[in-house]
Amino acid sequence: MGSNQSWVTEFILVGFHLNAKMEKLLFWIFSLFYIFSLLANGMILGLICLDLRLHTPMYFFLSHLAIIDMSYASNNVPKMLTNLVNQHRTISFVSCILQTFLYLGFAATECLILMVMSYDRFVAICHPLQYTVIMSWRACGVLAATSWACGFILALVLSVLLLRLPFCGPWEVNHLFCEILSVLKLACVDTWINQVVLLATSVFVLVGPLCLMLVSYVRILWAILKIQSKEGRGKAFSTCSSHLCVVGLFFGIAMLVYMVPDSNQREEEEKILSLFHSLFNPMLNPLIYSLRNTQVKDALYRALQRRSM
Repeated sequence: MGSNQSWVTEFILVGFHLNAKMEKLLFWIFSLFYIFSLLANGMILGLICLDLRLHTPMYFFLSHLAIIDMSYASNNVPKMLTNLVNQHRTISFVSCILQTFLYLGFAATECLILMVMSYDRFVAICHPLQYTVIMSWRACGVLAATSWACGFILALVLSVLLLRLPFCGPWEVNHLFCEILSVLKLACVDTWINQVVLLATSVFVLVGPLCLMLVSYVRILWAILKIQSKEGRGKAFSTCSSHLCVVGLFFGIAMLVYMVPDSNQREEEEKILSLFHSLFNPMLNPLIYSLRNTQVKDALYRALQRRSM
């Protein structure tokens, strides 16, 4: 261990290497994106709660996705915005570990919820007559609770393994927030156990669900092609394509960050990819589901009509 090892009380978040004028501009742009993300996901959540026609398994899981996206963004973005206008970019050790834990927990839960949503579409299209039996409210509750529990248990394991490490100065996290790979680089000891567990977790919440979703959507596509009604094919394809867009964005970026071998040259790229995950993805999800989903647009129209009466 290095001679500069001591009990760490805080980290410095390096962020982007930009001039003050550009950072101020990014502050206003990212603030607008963050506010829009909260409002859009809040609107989706509100519509699902208020409109009885959206009280179905598909929208039940979509409401969980909206909650995760709002929480996911709120865990990382406020501190990032503060650092853009403040040169004192420190974060306490406890806050850093908590931010890492929540970031991992929400990310893993979103992966599992997206997998459950694809299973819901698979049952709805491939086994329509058995849909209400298979996707009962009891089953939906169990699937949602299991996704949250698994996501945060995995995050807790990774956070506990992180807590046991000694850290060496300078305690500069070369990232926008306390992202686990960037924090691990500051450890004074070999982090192979952390790396192995992180890789195993990535396989469990990324590769496994993605493979299951691909199998599901191959069967869904085959079932859609056999639907006689043109309107039925269009409705089924529209719903599934919305989900595929979200899955492609989320899983694609996560696999690039956590499953591609790390290098110093990729650090700036990883900051941008993580920014997309934390800020843009939560903003795009409600747009994708609302713009491509007739039922959500109809629910919004009915809500606006009631308000104007």
